[in-house]
Amino acid sequence: MPHPLHEGRPGGDPGPALARVVGDVDDFAARTWGREPLLRKAADGAGFADLLDERAVDELLSERGLRTPFLRVAKGGSTLGNGAFTAPGGTGAGIADQVSDDKLSALFAGGSTLVLQALHRVWPPIIDFCQQLAADLGHPVQANAYVTPPQNQGFDDHYDVHDVFVLQVAGQKLWSIHAPVHPLPLRDQPWTDRRDAVRRMADEAPVIETVLEPGDVLYLPRGYLHSATALGGVTVHLTIGIHAWTRYAVAEELAALALERLADDEEARASLALGTTLAGDELDASAMVARLRDALDAVDPSDVADRLRARRRGAQRAAPLGPLAQHALAASLDDATTVRLRDHLDASLDGDVLHSRAGRTPVGTISGDVLKRLLAGDVLTAGDLGLDATRTLVEAGLVVAG
Repeated sequence: MPHPLHEGRPGGDPGPALARVVGDVDDFAARTWGREPLLRKAADGAGFADLLDERAVDELLSERGLRTPFLRVAKGGSTLGNGAFTAPGGTGAGIADQVSDDKLSALFAGGSTLVLQALHRVWPPIIDFCQQLAADLGHPVQANAYVTPPQNQGFDDHYDVHDVFVLQVAGQKLWSIHAPVHPLPLRDQPWTDRRDAVRRMADEAPVIETVLEPGDVLYLPRGYLHSATALGGVTVHLTIGIHAWTRYAVAEELAALALERLADDEEARASLALGTTLAGDELDASAMVARLRDALDAVDPSDVADRLRARRRGAQRAAPLGPLAQHALAASLDDATTVRLRDHLDASLDGDVLHSRAGRTPVGTISGDVLKRLLAGDVLTAGDLGLDATRTLVEAGLVVAG
């Protein structure tokens, strides 16, 4: 049976973005994912230059009009206030929180680390890579770049509440990895809640200590402690954060659905006794435990899946869409015009409504077989779909030129 990471791909091939960083996808899924770190030396011979390089960093910082929070700056383990690196952009662009290349040059020369945030939203090569990686993993991802001056430690030992891939782009950086003090932390369980334990563990022998060079990849499950120090010159690395769906997320939706059911239960809505002190023996807790258990037992797993899918749609964006290109496509449609489903829509059919990251769109005028072909990724003609229906899909951002 193919691994789930292969499902839905022509021929069952693993995702190209994931294979690029982990190598053997099946082995990674079986042995490494969420369990232990993985170090891959020379995973990319070009040093990931197609995703980001030093010239791209300079362009982003000086020519793209970035604003907060797309950049933060840190020194000595502390994050600087936004005013330290932002300024108005001059005539016609007076917004005060734009990144200032003048201030950044001085800060970087003085030893500050620059953190380009949410590159999966602003830099096209990383947008494409992260969308494919998210599709391969089945979990949402984000991308930051850390630009560190020579002989500088960016942040003290800490852990993240999401898994990460570290892709070394330029320079050399010494990484020290320690075992978790709190394995697999949730989003609301940050390392700052366990400072003393983190400090003690950082004094123990590391499980990995290595120098990353351009093209190297390091995978860390959430919870693993890490710190990094630049060696000799400027270093740049990409951190791809993976916000894994967890069993706890399933439990959250189970509990939410059970509580919705209890809200319809008159006995559950009944008031506690007059004059209650909220003491344990006044709470009818055992009765509510039984009712809650019955409500949980009655939850349909498909309802849980629907709620999680709705959360998933909101956690990632569909492939970029050009409004002018879509307008031109809609205006020029004829029966021979070819179209296809927009990438990364996460689309599904519920009756005659198509649910996706672009919203809810009625599709009742399109035959079921044609819709199945569209959702399977086939290129169709406007004649297959019907001109009016195709125009609706184009204007809704569901299909693009084939």
